[in-house]
Amino acid sequence: MSGAERIEADYLIETAFDPGHAAAAMAGEQSSGTFVPVPGETPELKARAAARVERLDVLETVGSPSLPGAGTPRGASPPVIRRAAVTLSWPVDNLGPSLPNLVATVAGNLFELRQFSGLRLLDLRLPASFAAANPGVRFGIPGTRRLAGVEGRPLIGTIVKPSVGFDAGQTAALVATLCEAGIDFIKDDELQADGPACPFEARARAVMRVVNDHAERTGKKVMFAFNLTGEVDEMRRRHDLVRELGGTCVMASLNSVGVSGFLALSRHAALPVHAHRNGWGALSRHPLLGWSYVAWQKIWRLAGADHMHVNGLRNKFSEDDDSVIASARACLTPMSDAAPNVVMPVFSSGQSVRQAGDTYAALGSADLIYAAGGGIMGHPGGPAEGVAALRAAWDAAMAGIPAAEHAKTHPALARALEGAS
Repeated sequence: MSGAERIEADYLIETAFDPGHAAAAMAGEQSSGTFVPVPGETPELKARAAARVERLDVLETVGSPSLPGAGTPRGASPPVIRRAAVTLSWPVDNLGPSLPNLVATVAGNLFELRQFSGLRLLDLRLPASFAAANPGVRFGIPGTRRLAGVEGRPLIGTIVKPSVGFDAGQTAALVATLCEAGIDFIKDDELQADGPACPFEARARAVMRVVNDHAERTGKKVMFAFNLTGEVDEMRRRHDLVRELGGTCVMASLNSVGVSGFLALSRHAALPVHAHRNGWGALSRHPLLGWSYVAWQKIWRLAGADHMHVNGLRNKFSEDDDSVIASARACLTPMSDAAPNVVMPVFSSGQSVRQAGDTYAALGSADLIYAAGGGIMGHPGGPAEGVAALRAAWDAAMAGIPAAEHAKTHPALARALEGAS
């Protein structure tokens, strides 16, 4: 690893202080400095280890602070509150290619500095040493397509609903119905892990009996993402059980297990890891606080995620469509020529036949998992027609045919369009 290699991070800041001084406080707090000079922080040490402000562009002034608790300069009445784009850099030698310590460096105490009434991490640029030292995406799009037996179109998927309340046998019965319907992908809800009412082992055995039986009869093995979120040893044991039973995917909740937990799982895994982002809103919902998805997803791609949730168009949450598409494009954008680490985006949250055309037009790619709950289970003709309708909607989207026109020769799609909101 070259001592000249540096990490870069882009931020949006809001401050009542001089933006240059505020950016310097960020750099000091997140490297060699503290709030007062200390004897050991020599010029030589600063040259070797200090963060640098590489760029500062003042953008605009605003009338009031976005977040509470920020300080104001003495004598500034009223204070002038400015927003600015800032790029900081750090020598890789401060931390090595460590993802947990990268997070502490680029997204640590700086969010709490009193100089700021807004601070958001927008993007990261990492040297090749990070990709080389971390698991990275191992299955991604080609591996997922191979295991699911789906090429040239999105994987049509769904989520076990109700989210919790079914026992292992009831879950398996639903999976049998979905397999017969022609589904490509099914996932546990993130709330269903290993509770006494539906223990992980019992659920895995019951579901895989159904999946394996269907595969023997039809030649198609449905991909089921088992939620094995838990402590590290639990996740490893659950992964190994799924693999022994012939399963082809496992799932973990990123914000629950953390970077170190996810790294431990992905280094152990011999199956694709479906990465769920539940809790993401706490990191992102305020536009002047937290992370952009563009920066956040890079951490998990290097940690070994193969699929990442990006929400969906006209979703049930607060995220707008432009943000959803930007997130999906980020997942499909190579991180470098040497280590592309392209991950498969997962569209979910209130998806139906009505969003398929707009999703394809905006994204320009069919490399995705399209997961619909009510869009399949709520079809008036049942789950089989729900799956058929979604496939027809995507066939139309990829062919540039309006869904309503395609529906004239595809009854399942016509009935879905009649009932879809």
